[in-house]
Amino acid sequence: MVSSGYTHAHRSGLPNYSNSTAVQEKFGLRQHLPWFISLSLPIPGVRTRRLRLPLPNLQRLYSSSVLRYGRKAGSAILLIGFLFLVFVAFAFAKRFGTRSKKWPRPFIGDPSTLIFEREDLQRIWHWEISSGHYPSQRSIPEQLGFRVPPRNPAIPPRRMPSRGPSGFANVTRGIGSKRSYLEIKPKDRDTAYPPRPVPGSVADLDVVMDHCDFSEKKAQVLRTGAGLDAGNRLRRGGTEARNYIYQEHADTGNPTTSSDFVVDEKPKADGNGANNSGFERPPIALPPPLQHRPYASLSTPCDPDNPRLFHMFWTGPFTDKPYTAILSFLFTQNTGLHLQEPDTSICRPQFWMWINPGPAAAVPNPSAIRDMLGELRKNPWASPFLHPRFKDVIHFKLWNTTEQLDGVPELKDEWRSRDLFNSGGNIIAVPQDKKLNDGDGDEAAATTTKADSDNILNRTGSKSSSTYDRMSVILSDMVRFVLCHRFGGTYLDADTIFLRDWEELWGWKGAFAYRWSRLKRYNTAVLHMNKNSALGTFLFRTALKNDLDFHPMTISRYTQDANLEELLLRLPDALFDSAWLNTENYQRDRPPQPYFTSFEDFFETPLVNSAAPQAMGFDGFFKGAYSYHFHNFWWKPFDPARNWPDLGEKFAVGEQAARNAITKAATSSANVTDTADQDPVDQRDLDWSTVLKRTFEAYIRGERPNMYGEWLQW
Repeated sequence: MVSSGYTHAHRSGLPNYSNSTAVQEKFGLRQHLPWFISLSLPIPGVRTRRLRLPLPNLQRLYSSSVLRYGRKAGSAILLIGFLFLVFVAFAFAKRFGTRSKKWPRPFIGDPSTLIFEREDLQRIWHWEISSGHYPSQRSIPEQLGFRVPPRNPAIPPRRMPSRGPSGFANVTRGIGSKRSYLEIKPKDRDTAYPPRPVPGSVADLDVVMDHCDFSEKKAQVLRTGAGLDAGNRLRRGGTEARNYIYQEHADTGNPTTSSDFVVDEKPKADGNGANNSGFERPPIALPPPLQHRPYASLSTPCDPDNPRLFHMFWTGPFTDKPYTAILSFLFTQNTGLHLQEPDTSICRPQFWMWINPGPAAAVPNPSAIRDMLGELRKNPWASPFLHPRFKDVIHFKLWNTTEQLDGVPELKDEWRSRDLFNSGGNIIAVPQDKKLNDGDGDEAAATTTKADSDNILNRTGSKSSSTYDRMSVILSDMVRFVLCHRFGGTYLDADTIFLRDWEELWGWKGAFAYRWSRLKRYNTAVLHMNKNSALGTFLFRTALKNDLDFHPMTISRYTQDANLEELLLRLPDALFDSAWLNTENYQRDRPPQPYFTSFEDFFETPLVNSAAPQAMGFDGFFKGAYSYHFHNFWWKPFDPARNWPDLGEKFAVGEQAARNAITKAATSSANVTDTADQDPVDQRDLDWSTVLKRTFEAYIRGERPNMYGEWLQW
């Protein structure tokens, strides 16, 4: 048979170059040269076997390049191939060669984060249920293996099957107080403002989940059920199903004890075991469960086991973002500032603003608290809240990472051996001289002040989209869990404004965050957790064994792997982030109002909707939602024309300082001759951010009441 210029002998299989040239002969020989050759090396101590190492066959490389394409072209091919191999080796070393680099999960899958056995998960569930932290009638996972339905003091008795197809309990057994669902209406006939929530009332988040989930998102349920549509109720009849706020009757006298808990000592092999490779299973040590007490049975308006604390975290100079967040707190929450004397029948919430004065990786110096207060007094955006009128409801606190982590029993003995800046498996390495330790931090602070302030390790705040303070964002992922676990309460990101009283959410004693848009994952921009809870112990022990990763997506994996998702309820984003789905092209057939197609619409309202903010005002801004999360944009001012605290004569000094600073900056940069006393001209239509800021400021100036018709008393 003749092929490619040479023939093969049918019997020997050897080529016969009867009519070939020398080039064709070389080409035929090249086809039989292997790409790799074996190098045989002796194995020390083993005489009968040798180690074979595959090495590239240089003769085959030479013949496939230089002989085939010529000296110049072949040499170029060899050089390009060598450089490609060097590049690949360098890329792999850069990507995976250090501790801070991990293999991307799509290549290896998501390994289980679970470090507890099923008996420990049962104990966690039992502790939370017995403490009244599961006021829900939703199912519990059968994978937990409960033989006896846990007794639940936070829900009333009910009759329903208590076991699933597997034979294990899938619900809790209600032994709690009866509930009375409220139909909230204004008391006065001609009222223009909604009534304050009933003290001690509770939002039934089971009902909220049924009405406001991803597929429905009926925000009007939140409005009508809370009586926020005062004077504007157009819907007639059939509103009972929208009543999601209830009151608990007095204590039933059926306490839950540890004897109610039965551990399945020999769980079946169902894949729910812990992933304990590389370390021993940590013991789960929990205190005795708390006693659930309905509001009606408390001796004081405030429940010591459920403190009403709002936490917020801020790095760098105080700006209009935390300023507006605090103003919205004063405008909506029941602080009692509208009264000459405090009302002892209500529980006043407090706002704790945690300040991290320097870069996220720096250690505060010994005079940090004094320095922080001094800077706040000089800052026009912060100084108003140091007024004695707000001393009982607004508190500035210094964040010290070392002190805070040492205050968490689950972390204090081990956190120093972990990387603190881990977000979703991506670790930012911090040089040794900047790492947090037990020292006073003077050397680290001095090093930081000499470095470039725009370096990722030295940034204090986000001044633009290109200089984003990623370190502080990663630190805040952990901060929220530390604060809620140590002190209790609710954490909110600083890019959040309050839209209504949270009384009913305080009544719901379970832990919650909210949904990451369309995904079944958490967004912890709002996070409520109970003080020193079993859930908190689980999260910290799990995070400790997973490189202290507190990214919301990773938290979702922790709870999912352990069948604890129901203990950290994932609420619909309609409650706290109403525009999110719309900005990602979802639910645009029945969008909430105002209709944002981008988060930037809050600061720069599109012309087609530009008349809406002034015409509708605060009352038309996502009515029914508890808060609004505008997702960063730290560098965009709320009120471009009046970018200063406009709070009236009592705070005129700070306002004048801010106006002078703006005028000085504008004059030096653009040779502007305006003075600070000249009022700027507003644009024709004000944006939503401007309308809300000015509404809150008018309340502080005493020119209008808050959202509930209450006037601030000075």
